[in-house]
Amino acid sequence: MRFERIKRRTEIRKGQLDIAPLIDVMFLLLIFFMLTSNFVFQPGIKVSLPKAVTSEVLGSESLVVTVTGQDLLYLDDKPVSIGELQGRLRQAAREKRGLLLKSDTGASLGRVVEIWDLCRDYGIPQINIATTQKAGEGA
Repeated sequence: MRFERIKRRTEIRKGQLDIAPLIDVMFLLLIFFMLTSNFVFQPGIKVSLPKAVTSEVLGSESLVVTVTGQDLLYLDDKPVSIGELQGRLRQAAREKRGLLLKSDTGASLGRVVEIWDLCRDYGIPQINIATTQKAGEGA
């Protein structure tokens, strides 16, 4: 028996990968994750601010006091009592911080004036009232 060398003729061809199924799978994964994800909504206090023509943009270093339509008080989006608010206003006066008062249009004027008087008593250097621009007016 004689062993002969058998030459193999093998050629390596570069194949083409069909990406259509890959695109289909990626599209289905995208839809799956979009439908199953939880949309995160920023919690906040619903306040309908009064409209004014002469409003201007302020810095964010001020203390923010919010009065809701039910006369509830919030300090930097956290509910506070009038006693806690007085303590924080004293501290803000010592630090020479200003105050931004966000009051709902349905809030009682008495509550707003009470907070305004506290600020003046403690010597808060700057008291601002938050408003929105009237429709059709310039900024």
